[in-house]
Amino acid sequence: MKSELPKVLFPVCGKPMLEYVLDALEDAGVDEIVVVVGYRSDLVKETIKPRASVKFAEQRELLGTGHAVASCREYLEEFDGPVFIVAGDNPMLQSSSVARLFEEYEKSDEDVSCILGTVYKDNPFGMGRILRDEQGAFIGVVEEKDATDEQRQIKEINISYYVFNTRDLLDSLGSLRADNAQKEYYITDVPKILLDAGKKILALPVLKDVESLGVNTQDDLATVEAVLNARD
Repeated sequence: MKSELPKVLFPVCGKPMLEYVLDALEDAGVDEIVVVVGYRSDLVKETIKPRASVKFAEQRELLGTGHAVASCREYLEEFDGPVFIVAGDNPMLQSSSVARLFEEYEKSDEDVSCILGTVYKDNPFGMGRILRDEQGAFIGVVEEKDATDEQRQIKEINISYYVFNTRDLLDSLGSLRADNAQKEYYITDVPKILLDAGKKILALPVLKDVESLGVNTQDDLATVEAVLNARD
C-alpha cells in the first residue's frame, strides 16, 4: 500500500481496516477478542479505540500467521470452546458470516475440529483453492503458486476464516513447520494437520461475495471503498 502504517491501520473510507474487523466480530456477539500485534505495535494499540472486548498479544518475531496465533496461547489456554480466527486486514468481514460459522460449529458433530468459511470467485487468481475428494469432503488447501493447472481452475477459495476447537488448535500448533520459502509458520497448514490426525474438517461455502475482496493495492482499495460507500 506504499505506507509506513501497519497494514491493519490503513484507512478505508477514513477508518482503519482493523476497526471494521472488530466491529464485525462484536456485532456477531464475540465478547472476547485477542488482537495480535507486531510491527509498530504501540501505534496499533494507540490508534484502535478502547473496547472492553479487546486484549492484545505481542508477536515478538514476525514468523507467520501460525506463529501469530501461537503468540496468544496464554489466552487460548484459559478458554474452552470454539475460537474464530481472521486476519486483521479484512475490512469486508461480515458479522453475519461470523455468526453463521459459529452456528454451523455448534450444530456439527462433536468431533469437528475446524470449519473453514469459503466462497466461490469467478477470478480466483492469487487465492488458495479448496481441495475436495470425489465425495466432496475437504482434503486440503493449495496456494496459487503451488497449484497445478487443473487445480487453478477451482473457483472455491480459502478466505482464511476459521472456527477451531480450541484444544485441537493448541495441540496442532506444535506440529507446524516452517519448511517453505519464507521460513514462516502458516495457520493455513493447521486444517490439514488436524485432518491427518484423524480429525473432522468442514469447508463450508457460506461467505458473502464481498468477503473475497482484499485490500492489497490502491485499485483494491478503490473497489472496497466503492462497495462500502454504496451501502451508506
